[in-house]
Amino acid sequence: MAEFLKTASGRRIAYEKTQGTGPGVVFLGGFKSDMQGTKAVHLENWAKATGRAFLRFDYSGHGESSEAFTDGAISDWAEDARAAISQLTEGPQILVGSSMGGWISLLMARAMPERLAGLVTIAAAPDFTEDSMWEGFDAGLRQKLLDEGQVALPSDYGEPYVITRRLIEDGRQNLVLRDPLTIDAPVRFLQGTADEDVDMSVALRLLEHCQSPDMRLTLVDGADHRFSDPDCLALIVAAVEEVSARAGRAGRAA
Repeated sequence: MAEFLKTASGRRIAYEKTQGTGPGVVFLGGFKSDMQGTKAVHLENWAKATGRAFLRFDYSGHGESSEAFTDGAISDWAEDARAAISQLTEGPQILVGSSMGGWISLLMARAMPERLAGLVTIAAAPDFTEDSMWEGFDAGLRQKLLDEGQVALPSDYGEPYVITRRLIEDGRQNLVLRDPLTIDAPVRFLQGTADEDVDMSVALRLLEHCQSPDMRLTLVDGADHRFSDPDCLALIVAAVEEVSARAGRAGRAA
């Protein structure tokens, strides 16, 4: 049963929290996704089986949280994530970011490095509002967005995505691939080669751009954007366990 966190801006963020040992694990979902997804639930089951602290939550405008999806933007969802991490967890956390959640997790790594024990991304989509959406729009669609304030894009996951002008413009204030991106913690990027939503080149660009003393990219042949079959779920857990172990050794060394 979901509980709710009221943020400083008045939004009600739905979450489910598992008590356990640290470093805790926080799952950050994707664009128009929610905390009931296969990957989030699988990680929660793993956390319960291993006694690990775990948190999953819905950004505002997603799942059971308050607000309308079309009113939100990257800044809002990053603010939700920061509030959830700050108020619902203790000590350094391993952030697991899926798709847009990968972008949000990178923003969190930059904004609150003292709370980062490690990072695992799954088909991370940093800067997608600019590099995928805006760059992919033709002149007519760009003009319609500017004139009408929103456009509807077809989706393979159900009803069309409504993309707002604010989402695009706000995204430009949160780009992570234009400025130095240093993460002083273990990092694991996971990416499927058959992902039709986030091209493999994005993962390679992120690997090249990011700076970390312990960073790896795993490409999974034939895996799609969902990255949710049994083998992929096992890889996610293995990455979290590896990052956790390396973060623990780094902490003891310090």
